[in-house]
Amino acid sequence: MSRTVPFRLTRVCDRVHLVDGGAVNWVLLAEGRDLTLVDGGYPAHADAVEESIRAIGHRPEDVAAVLVTHAHVDHIGSLPRFVARYGTPVHTSAEEVPHAHREFLQQASPKAVLGNLWRPRVLPWAAHVVRAGALGRHRLAAATPFPAEGALDLPGRPVPVATPGHTSGHTCYHLPDHGVLVSGDALVTGHPLTGFEGPQPLASMFHHDRARAVESWDALSGLDADTLLPGHGPVWRGAPGAAVERARARAPRVW
Repeated sequence: MSRTVPFRLTRVCDRVHLVDGGAVNWVLLAEGRDLTLVDGGYPAHADAVEESIRAIGHRPEDVAAVLVTHAHVDHIGSLPRFVARYGTPVHTSAEEVPHAHREFLQQASPKAVLGNLWRPRVLPWAAHVVRAGALGRHRLAAATPFPAEGALDLPGRPVPVATPGHTSGHTCYHLPDHGVLVSGDALVTGHPLTGFEGPQPLASMFHHDRARAVESWDALSGLDADTLLPGHGPVWRGAPGAAVERARARAPRVW
C-alpha cells in the first residue's frame, strides 16, 4: 500500500465529519454502523479516504453509498479504486453522470493552467495537483443517477440541491437533520490560488460557466442550515444566505 497522504479530521457535529486532505475535502455521514461518503479527493487520496473512515471507528465496507458533488478529478480521483474494492454504489445528478463517465470533460484544461502560470500561487498549486494524480482522464464508470427525488435514504438523509455552473450537473447536499450544507465547489471557503478564507467562488478557470455558478447561489440562500462544509477550505459557521452574501462581495477579487 502506498503512503497515506496526511489528512485532518474535523467532527462538525454528531455523526458528521469533514476530512481535509490538504488540497480538497470529503465528508463522512454516520448513522449507526452505516456511512455515506461525499466525494473522495484526488487519486493520491485513495489510502487517506479509507484511513479517515477507520479514524472515526468505521470500516470502508460500512459505506452504504458514495455521493458525488461533481466529477472533477479532485473529487472523484480515489473513487474508482474504492468502488472496485468494496462494490459501493455511487450516485450523482443525472446531468453529471455522463461527465463522470467521461463522455465529455468540463475541467480546467492544461492550456488554461499554462495560461495562468504568470499569476502568483498558480505554479506551486499546479505542481501539487500533478503529484496528487490530476493528469489523465479519470473515469468513474460506476456513477449512476440518484435513485429517488428529495431526501435520499442514506445516512445523513442528504437532500440533493442542483447548483449547475461549476459543472453542468454540480450538486450540493443539504442535511436538514444536522443543519449542514455540503457545498462542494459551488461555494468554497478557501483555495491556494486566492490566499484568503471565507465564502468565495473558485477562480474562473475552474468553472464550466462561472456566471451560471454564481446564479446557482440563489438555490442555497434560503436553506435552513448553520454550517457550511465546502469542497475546499475550512468549516464555516453561519447561514447559507450569509455565506452567499459574503461570496458575492468577494467575487470581484477572485480572477
